[in-house]
Amino acid sequence: MIIYGSSVSPYVRKVLVALYEKDVAFEHRPVGFHAPDPDFRAASPMGKIPAMEEAGYRLADSSAILDYLERQHPAPALIPEDARDAARARWFDKFGECELTRQVLVPFVERFLKPRLFKVEGDEALAQRTVDTALPPLFDYLESQIGGPYLVGGRFGIADIAVAAPFHNLRLAKVAVDGARWPKLADWVAATLERPSFTAAIAAAKS
Repeated sequence: MIIYGSSVSPYVRKVLVALYEKDVAFEHRPVGFHAPDPDFRAASPMGKIPAMEEAGYRLADSSAILDYLERQHPAPALIPEDARDAARARWFDKFGECELTRQVLVPFVERFLKPRLFKVEGDEALAQRTVDTALPPLFDYLESQIGGPYLVGGRFGIADIAVAAPFHNLRLAKVAVDGARWPKLADWVAATLERPSFTAAIAAAKS
């Protein structure tokens, strides 16, 4: 199996964490967004990351790839069997991807990506405004939902992967979860990002 995409992306990180959790062997090709690599573009015609290829089967989109992995490698399960838990896990997958990551990427791009990759100054006012106004309601919601070490069904799964993945990008943007204001969220983020699967995925970006 080949996974395309830079692991600095929270979407790529989702897939890498799932692969490490399931102990699936893979080759990682850290191409960037819209990279011209022909093999990558065959797997992702829109140029989005992540994408995968296995035995001639190509697929893009992190959630679609996680569904494929779950069926091809069912143990350990990352999607609950219970219908309500499975639906709730999928909700957190979309919350992490569409609501949380969309806002997290603003300070990440302005404070980390622009100066390091594009060698231009980021918009600090935009970054701080997002941190001050857009992120707190999302953190409030997550604080209200955390009742233990895992978000759904009493075990680690796609909900935890999808929601925790962008928090590493916040760290890169020098944004920390205020433990006084959101104590459960701060503890959950710290514990989840310290899982071996997350540390391995984060190390892939550093290398």
